[in-house]
Amino acid sequence: MDNKKGNKVSRRNFIGTTATVAAGITIVPRHVLGGIGYKAPSDTLNIAGIGVGGMGRANLREMASENIVALCDVDWKYAQRAFNNYPKANKYKDYRKMLEDMGEDIDAVVIATPDHTHAVSAADSMKMGKHVYLQKPLTHSIYESRYLTELAKETGVATQMGNQGHSGEGTRLFAEWIRNGEIGDPVEAHCWTNRPIWPQGLERPEEEPPVPSTLDWDLFIGPAEYRPYHPAYTPWNWRAWWDFGTGALGDMGCHLIDPVYFALDLGHPAAFEGSSTQVNTESAPVAEKVIYYFPEQIPLEKIKRPELKLTWYDGGLMPERPEGIKPGKIMGDGGGGAMVVGTKGTIICSTYGRDPYIIGREDNPPQINKTIPRVKTSHEMDWVRACKEPKAKRVEASSHFGYSGPFNEVVVMGNLAVRLQDLKKKLIWDGKDMKITNIGDNEEIKVVTTNKFTVINGDPKFNTQYTTINAKEAAEEYIKHSYRKGWQLT
Repeated sequence: MDNKKGNKVSRRNFIGTTATVAAGITIVPRHVLGGIGYKAPSDTLNIAGIGVGGMGRANLREMASENIVALCDVDWKYAQRAFNNYPKANKYKDYRKMLEDMGEDIDAVVIATPDHTHAVSAADSMKMGKHVYLQKPLTHSIYESRYLTELAKETGVATQMGNQGHSGEGTRLFAEWIRNGEIGDPVEAHCWTNRPIWPQGLERPEEEPPVPSTLDWDLFIGPAEYRPYHPAYTPWNWRAWWDFGTGALGDMGCHLIDPVYFALDLGHPAAFEGSSTQVNTESAPVAEKVIYYFPEQIPLEKIKRPELKLTWYDGGLMPERPEGIKPGKIMGDGGGGAMVVGTKGTIICSTYGRDPYIIGREDNPPQINKTIPRVKTSHEMDWVRACKEPKAKRVEASSHFGYSGPFNEVVVMGNLAVRLQDLKKKLIWDGKDMKITNIGDNEEIKVVTTNKFTVINGDPKFNTQYTTINAKEAAEEYIKHSYRKGWQLT
């Protein structure tokens, strides 16, 4: 099926016209009754996918009850399996062209592109009144998260971030047990992952191989600064590169920090700091540690919320084993976990918030009232449900942008801590204005540009080179990116 709309009558126009002719003009259209974008629960959504070669294809598969009407991907070879799954869907490489051609026939979009194009594709869709399911991390930068949060309020569309564990039973039990005082008042938290399971700490490739005929490289670059094509960037390892991804923290922080952030309703941290293996100008480090400092807050249900230190670990780094845990017992699962230490005990969960338990009470878990509403379908279908409800009566999807936007700010600001670690100090954060307040105008950081070595008589000789960057200007760029000409978020 080609991507030209031509003179065909749109689905909505057709339905509206035929209904009026058959029933008479005294019938009030359902979109008037329910508000803009309203669909009766019995109706199916017309969904478009943007970035369908990987997780996008998996997300669409969870929405099999709906109509998949359009598929967009800059790499048609990588997206071929999705194209095969939906042979009647129109195919595009440029999501903007898709929205222009099929805007009236699309109710909602599922976006699973590389991180750096999340915000622009989501914003353009939301401004057209399309409901948006956006993969994690929600955005590449803090400012983009704030922008989408506010845009969701303005447009009233149904939204969801793709951190599927947020809809799970484990995340809710984790929160309910903590809020019920089962571990006392929280005093510290730890979250960790085994990622990256892809190469990081990389230098920019020097080779410039030809661009595959199936890939639109300029569209892949999108709002990022242009660079020549190399297979080290796509279709999968884009996560490693600062210009395209957010490293292991961005990838898994939205899954592993989420149970803690949700349970304690943490809001903005007051400060943060980071350390890592060698960090360079091009890609995220192999392993890192980030500490967030959250201020004291008012009590929540049965617990006090004193100042809290939350530590993130990746690349194989782990927190110390807590007191009382059985020898040989894994903390979380093989992919990672989260832990909150309280004044009366310690709670641990696995990746995606699964299988929570309190140390020493594994065989006697708390029996309390379930006060947090449960998601009775999948994470994806929870969003589909929200899309079909009128805004005035909608129960928002579990990880709607009103929640996931502020949360994602916290996740991606961890990369600020890592990239600015050469300042060698705790960075004070003004959450309202999205800025670090204790960087002087003339402070600088030294960052590795290359670390090549040669072996001479069995002895490696390194030629490490650095660049010096104004720290305040760098922080401002990391918080709010400059976009390449032709791309904007306003």
